[in-house]
Amino acid sequence: MIDTLHTCALGPTRYRDGLALMDALVAARAAGQTGDWLLYPDHEPVLTVGRSPSDGNVRVSARELARAGLEVVEVPRGGDVTWHGPGQLVGYPVVHLDRVGRDLHRWLRVLEDALIAALARHGLEGQRVAGRTGVWLSETEKVASIGVAVRRWVGYHGFALNVTNTLDDFALIHPCGYRDIRMTSMVERLGERSPSLNEVRSAVTAELALRLGFQAVEEHPPGDLWTVAGIARMADTSKQGAAGDVPRPIQGAIAW
Repeated sequence: MIDTLHTCALGPTRYRDGLALMDALVAARAAGQTGDWLLYPDHEPVLTVGRSPSDGNVRVSARELARAGLEVVEVPRGGDVTWHGPGQLVGYPVVHLDRVGRDLHRWLRVLEDALIAALARHGLEGQRVAGRTGVWLSETEKVASIGVAVRRWVGYHGFALNVTNTLDDFALIHPCGYRDIRMTSMVERLGERSPSLNEVRSAVTAELALRLGFQAVEEHPPGDLWTVAGIARMADTSKQGAAGDVPRPIQGAIAW
């Protein structure tokens, strides 16, 4: 059997729906019911807070966040507060960590290496900064954030690479808890030469598959992923109204 990394570009995905889908897929992977996956959701603007938050890193009031249309979601990954939104490449690798010797630090370095190599394909020199996770274009300019979690030796959550997204909402937070940096993006650096989100997605997938030793990459439509995860497929987020329009899980394994 060919060793395959399965990928899925989910399209517009509400953040909490993406968490539910990822949680179900982690359970299926840990139980040996599926292989390794790399998910690419396109999230609406949202702030997420990891396991290691510090007071004051959200710089504005709840009222101001509501006015900006930003929800704050606590998530079980490492790290502090960050932003996700349209034009940003968000990737959730759901991968058994036997591939990296069950070494979480090595897993972080593999993710960083893949992102740095993908940036290099488009003429940008990404780098690490000592003592700080993520990918940087200088010691004070960060282009990609990484926050991971592990359950039953399955890695999940992942990375967010700024491609064509706005940087405005980062002014509302101290990104990843850092107060002496600024976020940048590929489009800010490259202008009209900046690649599309699809082009960067393909590059990151190829570089990550190479570093993890996969022999092949297989792309799946979103419907395949809902089936594998064993939950009801979400409605098209562009057509959703009230929260009650969203189907509930069909197996009862996910807390909503």
